[in-house]
Amino acid sequence: MKIRVLFPQITQISADIYLKSAKICDISGKQLLSALIIIFTKYYLASFMAKSSGRLVSLDIFRGLTLAFMIIVNTPGSWQYVYSPLEHSKWNGCTPTDLVFPFFLFIVGMSTWYSLKKYGGEFNGSSLFRIFRRMAAIFAIGLFLNIFPYFGRDYSTLRIMGVLQRIALAYGLGAIICLSVRREYLWIVVAVILLLYWGLLVFFGGADPYSLGGNFVLKADLGILGKNHLYKGFGIPFEPEGLLSTLPAIGTVVIGYFIGGMLGKGSASGKTVLKLLLFGVAAAGLGYLWNMIFPINKPLWTSSYVLYSAGIAMGVLAIIYLIADVFKFQTWGTFFMVFGTNAIFAYFLSGIWTRLMLIIKISSGGNTINLYDWLYSKICVPIAGNLNGSLMFAFIQMLLIWGVVLILYRKKIMIRL
Repeated sequence: MKIRVLFPQITQISADIYLKSAKICDISGKQLLSALIIIFTKYYLASFMAKSSGRLVSLDIFRGLTLAFMIIVNTPGSWQYVYSPLEHSKWNGCTPTDLVFPFFLFIVGMSTWYSLKKYGGEFNGSSLFRIFRRMAAIFAIGLFLNIFPYFGRDYSTLRIMGVLQRIALAYGLGAIICLSVRREYLWIVVAVILLLYWGLLVFFGGADPYSLGGNFVLKADLGILGKNHLYKGFGIPFEPEGLLSTLPAIGTVVIGYFIGGMLGKGSASGKTVLKLLLFGVAAAGLGYLWNMIFPINKPLWTSSYVLYSAGIAMGVLAIIYLIADVFKFQTWGTFFMVFGTNAIFAYFLSGIWTRLMLIIKISSGGNTINLYDWLYSKICVPIAGNLNGSLMFAFIQMLLIWGVVLILYRKKIMIRL
């Protein structure tokens, strides 16, 4: 069964979470943790009965694994207490957290291959309509997250871009490219995109073209979006999900599409695993070598970063594909398949829930704090301390979202745009 995403449906779920959240305040930390473990164990074991029909199981597991990690790194109990692998690089470099977003775009590309194949893979008005409709829906949901819950805000300072907005643009433009170009020539398209982007940064950047203040990405976004509509987290207005840097992100999607075509032809085999590993080593190695002159950098989404992250994505996928699709050992991945079958909805719900926690106020010791801080300081810190408590908080948030999505999974409901 498939249903369309409608804002009234989503906001109703958000309202239910809002109304029920007050009940948490009457539960001790150990009671809450015990309840989560019981609920998780009960429904995780029961969910083995849910089967995925006609789907590449490894893709759903990989998507769910990426989404789960994305929620964990996005919602620590305190940003002052985060393990270094769960933080982004300050500028150049790549941590495990820096791999989450390109993994997701790589997966979007793979999913696009299966989606377009289902509709015949023809470049026509009908396929273009579906692509633009989905692109517009994802972009609108991302913009809604940027606004929520402050609908009466000053829109002259609204951040326009974001994670979902980049996914929307990279998917839409990437899908059109993949429909227009024969699959065997897509590697040429990727090469042109990555070299073109490199050239733009070198020739139109400043004296230090890969620096925060001297890159051409900043200049382009300032000229098109305006400084009031850019992300402010770098100390200056700079958009890590900007318009120009979406160009190489399209390359990530196209690479994913190419790999989707490779895995989608014929039955799963060890030969495909080997080929995937070889492609992964080649891509990551080339990206690592390119890093010597064009730094691996997530905020700029540099061409070296595209190849490096795509190569690692292929390696991770190869392992999951071998276990889940070649050896057919799949029960271990059921937890991640729950996320993987409704990833966009889970990400959206996580964003809504996080924002609700920040506005729900609770009286504690004569002071008023938000629910987010209350859960961390009153439940997680007493149990696990500051650093591990921060990680515990992130896992709890991930499991809460998983619990909601599990209901959809067991009813075989997949929310599509």
